[in-house]
Amino acid sequence: MQSKSSPLGEFDVIQRFFKTQSDAMHASNPGSVTLGIGDDCALLKVDPVEEIAITSDMLVSGRHFFQDANPEWLGWKALAVNLSDLAAMGAKPLGFSLALALPGPNSAWLEAFSKGLFAIASQYDCPLVGGDTTAGPLNICITAFGSTPKEKAIRRSGAREGDDIWVSGFIGDARLTLAALRHEITLSRPDLEKIQGRMHQPTPRVELGIALREIANSALDISDGLLGDLRHILKQSNKDAEVFLGRLPKSDTLRKQSLAIQNLYAASGGDDYELCFTAPSSKRDAITKISADLNIPLNQIGSIKPMQHSEPEIHIVDNNGKELNTQEADLLLKSFDHFA
Repeated sequence: MQSKSSPLGEFDVIQRFFKTQSDAMHASNPGSVTLGIGDDCALLKVDPVEEIAITSDMLVSGRHFFQDANPEWLGWKALAVNLSDLAAMGAKPLGFSLALALPGPNSAWLEAFSKGLFAIASQYDCPLVGGDTTAGPLNICITAFGSTPKEKAIRRSGAREGDDIWVSGFIGDARLTLAALRHEITLSRPDLEKIQGRMHQPTPRVELGIALREIANSALDISDGLLGDLRHILKQSNKDAEVFLGRLPKSDTLRKQSLAIQNLYAASGGDDYELCFTAPSSKRDAITKISADLNIPLNQIGSIKPMQHSEPEIHIVDNNGKELNTQEADLLLKSFDHFA
């Protein structure tokens, strides 16, 4: 038996921190997993009337999270951002794989990381089915698998003229948390504690995405900033949009900031992992019911318009009903760029 002081090898890391917990999840709820960790490939059972949704996200130390980030929170977030992608397409989670580069096999870090990872995996019945580990700068890459009924996935390309534009939850709190941690602004400890989970442990809207399968014409998750992400829907749907700043859903904590900060963080802050979706105005009552049933705020922030020029445009209307000029709008349309 390996002593506690013995160095951990690759397969020790896999067995101790990942395979044991994965096997326990599989034993209690096999779900779609025929074969999990331990072979050359995992095997997933797929219903013949379903389609597979696949998404992959990479989190790089110093780029996507602070180098001294809480590893338990990091384990949670690494899977949450992938589940959020599945949610945007109305997919039910089936399982995920993990590729992990580590500067060294730190037992305490791995214990906390795997705790957070399996906490959210268990909550959404999404077992770990395989992956890889290696030495290197801290880098976390997860690929998640989900399923939707055939031809029922919610795509970015389905927005139609006259659709309402909706946003779930509140937006801007993750950016506000980051600003506080960077000492760009000052938040009281109680205010920071109220919102910091929005950055460190976001809630993927899986149940909402599934509920929207028959209602939404298009959807995506908000990862790089609301308006910047909305442009992806517009580009793939060949549409314009009108958005009202006064309707952006903001927390009480964000509303304590200046109006300029509120609008900037809500419109372009990113890391929210809420859903932005479009749906016909005839579906408003159904959406209100979903909001009540799931206890998730859903706010209509604008509408889809016909495209007037060669590129999609977002017409942003301020709190006084005036459309922002190009310079004002450009500031709010900036979104996170992984190579900037």
